[in-house]
Amino acid sequence: MSRFVNLEFGDESARQQPVMGNAIKDEAFYVREARLAFENADFEPALRSYAKVLEHNPQNASGWTGQVRALVELGEYREAKLWADKALERFPREPELLAAKAVALARMGDLEAAMAFSDASIEERGETPFIWLARGDVLLARQEKRADYCFEKALMVAANDWFTHWLASRVYRFYTQFSKALKIAQRAMELAADRWVVWLQLGYCQASLGMAEPARISFQQALQLEPRCIPAQVALAGLEHTGFGSRLRAAWNGFFST
Repeated sequence: MSRFVNLEFGDESARQQPVMGNAIKDEAFYVREARLAFENADFEPALRSYAKVLEHNPQNASGWTGQVRALVELGEYREAKLWADKALERFPREPELLAAKAVALARMGDLEAAMAFSDASIEERGETPFIWLARGDVLLARQEKRADYCFEKALMVAANDWFTHWLASRVYRFYTQFSKALKIAQRAMELAADRWVVWLQLGYCQASLGMAEPARISFQQALQLEPRCIPAQVALAGLEHTGFGSRLRAAWNGFFST
C-alpha cells in the first residue's frame, strides 16, 4: 500500500496554522524543515515535511518535487514514479518534476522513458542545478560518457553551493564512480567544512577507494560535528573490522554501498 494513501489536501486543520513556541507551523515552516532534513540526509523526515507543505498548499510544485526526490534518495523508485505521475497531473510542464521522474525511471532501469522525461525537463528551459544533476544521473544509468558534461554544468551553475556538490558526489558514488565522487566530495568539504554530512560522504568515497586512514579521519570529523551520527559510527566500526589494505577494497565497497 502506498505511504500516501491517506494523504488529504486542503484539510481545515492544516490551515489553522498551529503554533510551536514562537514558530507558526505554516507552509513556510515546513518548507524550511524539509530543506533542513534533506540537507542532513534525513530523508524520511524530509518526506513528512514535504507532505505537510502539500497539506497547506497542494499547488506548491516544489513540495511535490521534494517528495519525489526524497523517495529516490530512500531507494523507493516505484513509489517515486507513482508520486511523480500524481504531481504531473497538476504540473505537466514543471521542469524539476519532470527531471525527478526521469531519475526515478533511470534507477528503475527504464532508460528510454527516463531519457524522454529528461529531454522534456530541459525543453521546458529548466536551468537549475538539479535538472542537470538529474540529466547526469540518467546518462550514467545509460553508461554514456557525456554524463560528465551535465555534472560540470550543474556545478558551474552552483559553483559555491556545497549542497549541489554533495548531491553530485552521491550520484557518482551510487553508480560506483568513486574517484569522481571523491573529487566532488572534497570540493563540498572545502565549501562547507562545518557540515557533518559532507565529511560522511567524503569518508564513504575514501573507503570505497581503499583509503582507510583518510576515511577514518573523515568519519571521526563527522562525529565531532554530530556525535549522534550513527552512520559514521557504523562506518568506523566497519573499518575496524575490515582492516587496512587494498586487498579488501571489494568488501569495503559492499559495506559502504548504502
